[in-house]
Amino acid sequence: MEVKWTGKAVSDITRLYEFLSQVNTPAAVRVVQSLTGAPKSLVVNPRIGEQLDEFEPREVRRIIVGQYEMRYEIRGSVIYVLRLWHTREDR
Repeated sequence: MEVKWTGKAVSDITRLYEFLSQVNTPAAVRVVQSLTGAPKSLVVNPRIGEQLDEFEPREVRRIIVGQYEMRYEIRGSVIYVLRLWHTREDR
């Protein structure tokens, strides 16, 4: 399996970093590293995340990484990271 990041997911990472770095730059770096490293586990077990039925027939799933939700879609042999946000955000 291969992991690809959508433009929105990259924008989410940037937004989270910019927000966190205003208060604590080292913490912002750690969060971004954790989030960008999380999809590596999906390569081994792509269906580990909870499937989100509202997106059927697409295979959209979510995992929780620390305090962040990561949504991704499995299409063939590619995992697309779709969006990321803090679980306290109103989404």
